[in-house]
Amino acid sequence: MNVTNNDDDAALVRAYLTHVRVEKRLAERTVTLYTGDLEKLVQQAQLAGVALRQVQNAHIRRWVAQMHSGGRSARGIALILSGWRGLYVWLGRQGLIAHNPVQDVRAPKAGKPLPKALGVDESVQLASHVEEADDSRLEARDRCITELLYGCGLRIGELVGLDATASGSARGWIDAQAGEAHVLGKGSKRRSVPVGRAALAALDRWMALRGDWAKDDPALFIGSRGQRLTPQHIRVRLKRRSLLAGLATPVHPHMLRHSFASHVLQSSGDLRAVQELLGHASISTTQVYTRLDFQHLAQVYDAAHPRAQARADDVGGDGPARPPAVEVASARKPGR
Repeated sequence: MNVTNNDDDAALVRAYLTHVRVEKRLAERTVTLYTGDLEKLVQQAQLAGVALRQVQNAHIRRWVAQMHSGGRSARGIALILSGWRGLYVWLGRQGLIAHNPVQDVRAPKAGKPLPKALGVDESVQLASHVEEADDSRLEARDRCITELLYGCGLRIGELVGLDATASGSARGWIDAQAGEAHVLGKGSKRRSVPVGRAALAALDRWMALRGDWAKDDPALFIGSRGQRLTPQHIRVRLKRRSLLAGLATPVHPHMLRHSFASHVLQSSGDLRAVQELLGHASISTTQVYTRLDFQHLAQVYDAAHPRAQARADDVGGDGPARPPAVEVASARKPGR
């Protein structure tokens, strides 16, 4: 067993963290995460009796296996490996190691869970909910927020960025006369999304009351002090509203975006149109909703078809019964 020098390892880690903080200018939170991950690496190396510069590919693979068997998620392991890999890339550039022991090590493959989406009835139940609030302005604002999230499939950042009127400095706005929302999405890409009648009616109601709170902030959605609402504020209000509406699952803004996409795809079958509405750069991102769509169809089949749940002996066969809808959905590849 080799004898490690803890001071040398600690000095290497400190130098690398200074590099990512000062030269790469990574965010402080990222540096904090790297610090914790590298502390784990130093601890593992000490237990193995090797210095950081002596770590081999076999060590990394064994530590990954231990993390996986210990219950750490595939995504968590991937993030840790990213931090370790960066350290060894830097050590290689400094001429302190001959090879990167993390270079060809990958985290365990993670499953791809389906996006969480509400059913049509649940979505309508939430959108139609009317709260008997002491302040009618709160109810009008929160209902308008809900209608726009579900009716337009907006991201929370796009919703928060909306201004009450169009201007050269506005990130987004709603043209009520044309029935369109103009938003600034990911990658600073602008797109226009149709706004339905229910959302326009909710917007008209909110705009009639917004002036009571309006001050200098041009934001469409403001609080009682006249300031633009934050994403966290909207998350809290939407969760509260969903529980008051009687939904079993607390709703977050992105769940309504998923619901919008799933329900439009179920009705139209037009994947390309859903891609445009969501503002996805690649249609492969949108294809996940074909899995949701098939899951919905399979569940309808199981519930409605008289032979869907027939047992093998009922139909005179010896084979297994048809698997549940969710299993079929997970086995089917997304369509083109």
